[in-house]
Amino acid sequence: MYKLLDSINKPADFRNFSIEQLNELCAEVRDYMIRCCAVNPGHLGSSLGAVELITALHYVYDTPNDKIIFDVGHQAYAHKILTGRKEAFKGNRTKGGISGFPKMDESPFDAFGVGHSSTSISAALGLAKAAELKKEGRKVVAVIGDGAMTGGLAFEGLNNAGAANSDLLIILNDNNQSIDGNLGAVHNYLLRITSGHSYNVIKQKIWDTVGEGQLRDFLQKITKDTKSNLVRKSGGDLFESLGFRYFGPIDGNDMEQLVTTLRRLSKISGPRILHVHTLKGKGFAPAEQDPTTWHAPGKFDPETGKRVPTHYPADRYQDVFGEVLLDLAKKDDRVVGITPAMSYGCGMSAFAKEMPQRFFDVGIEEEHAVTFSAGLAAGGMRPFCNIYSSFSQRAYDQIIHDVALQNLPVVLCFDRGGLVGEDGATHHGCYDLAAYRSIPGTTIAAPSNETELKNLMYSGLHNEGGPYIIRYPRGCGEGTPWRESEYSLLEKGKGEQLRPGSDIAILVLGPFCRQALAAAERLSKEEGIEASVYDMRFLKPIDTSILEKAAASKYGILTVEEGTIKGGLFGEVAERMVSESVNISIKGIGIPDKFVTQDRQTAQRKEYGLDEEGIFDVLTKMCKKLQKVLENKN
Repeated sequence: MYKLLDSINKPADFRNFSIEQLNELCAEVRDYMIRCCAVNPGHLGSSLGAVELITALHYVYDTPNDKIIFDVGHQAYAHKILTGRKEAFKGNRTKGGISGFPKMDESPFDAFGVGHSSTSISAALGLAKAAELKKEGRKVVAVIGDGAMTGGLAFEGLNNAGAANSDLLIILNDNNQSIDGNLGAVHNYLLRITSGHSYNVIKQKIWDTVGEGQLRDFLQKITKDTKSNLVRKSGGDLFESLGFRYFGPIDGNDMEQLVTTLRRLSKISGPRILHVHTLKGKGFAPAEQDPTTWHAPGKFDPETGKRVPTHYPADRYQDVFGEVLLDLAKKDDRVVGITPAMSYGCGMSAFAKEMPQRFFDVGIEEEHAVTFSAGLAAGGMRPFCNIYSSFSQRAYDQIIHDVALQNLPVVLCFDRGGLVGEDGATHHGCYDLAAYRSIPGTTIAAPSNETELKNLMYSGLHNEGGPYIIRYPRGCGEGTPWRESEYSLLEKGKGEQLRPGSDIAILVLGPFCRQALAAAERLSKEEGIEASVYDMRFLKPIDTSILEKAAASKYGILTVEEGTIKGGLFGEVAERMVSESVNISIKGIGIPDKFVTQDRQTAQRKEYGLDEEGIFDVLTKMCKKLQKVLENKN
């Protein structure tokens, strides 16, 4: 079907191509990517824009001997297609298929695994230093997106890399279209001069001739000041001040310019930055016109670009959060919303539009988002800081020192708590319950439905102090009429009994009460065993009155949570029973001590017993096992 792409199994297969052939190859890669993602959704927009850049990198550099490290990986689909995974890309992000992000154990071309933002520079510096210490002579390139450059870790890496004077090329892949004004003849002329072989040979000879001393320092200062003035308008002054040589910006979709520039820069040593501009969604008109939607568009018609509508059986938790936050803000002028670059994904778009002065998108800066929220709280505001659960891990220190230790009233809303599906191990929100349970003065709640999320947000607004964590899953709620209900203040540390029963107790944290109730009814009909079901609602403080009732159950206690069994609800209940010397059987359903790979969210939940069948199966095994024990005693 594809004249060139079908013959490519590795980058070496196209390193003798002409520029015209490389452009043709890029067109085929882009078409293949669109057709694959149309039926098997993924992160499309950024990858469409980076096709020429990735092709040029593999063309110029001797990969996999030379190392290319990507940031996040949203832009790396062409990389996967060109490095022997063309057929596997059809199963991208599916169970048993390749990951949606670079992954070290998947291919030798994936030099470093990624998933969270802003890691590429630090990792690339480590690889460059390792190559230097081992005298391997390999080249190392970090490709970082403009959004990822806002992360604090990126600047930590820049600071260290510039001071270390390592042989490292960082490519700032900027897909912000406002950069267009900087692309012109003067910039291209300066780029050709400063990246050219002759310029750098002459420059080095001058330094060698002058030697060390005041004259060389004086000439270097003049050179630096002159070049600084020339590049300041293009943003290079910051990088120059950190010890990098700055080049660009250039058109990251112009193959000839990319190849020429990369070849020249590959012959220059030391820390350097190439600033490229790519068009997000390039080559597919709908994605170019609406890059936000087409970042991850779902299924669509590859010919027309018409997206296949997604029908939700109930409101999504993220949308409930967004509507409730806006309503609370209208009622209380202290309410502010903070997000680290996830306004659309977390449901804050309407809030941002209606109350822009009280909405803060701080960029991909989770640590800053939390401490900024703490500052707002110290100033008398009531911040709702929304972070994806997986990303909240990066702000652990700030949650302890800046919020909890100072007892500040910050509501931390952790979206995507639990299993998230196709994004896989880097994005599952599995660890939050266990991680934050140990922090003094912290409240941790998990709503069982939309109405409970609404009321927990209202209760968090009235919390006196300390982190008030509300974690909820990706996807739809239970279909409760949450818009029609009035706000209700939920007592901290109090759960609710949903079904009576004295034989066995089911303690549920989060949105699995419906499945637990169905399993309990089935257990009653099929086995004659009565199970009590509790919506725990709070992990910390936990409802001790419920634990006392559960401890009296004949066959034991079953905990159900969409978090790691180690350290979460199961850990809390088990620790309590041991500390009270209660001799009772305790089992837990949740996420085991392993990294969970990508699959559909419903399939992942089924695999780990988070459905009616899974809960029923564990209940029957617990009861039958203890029945045998009791019979033997008698």
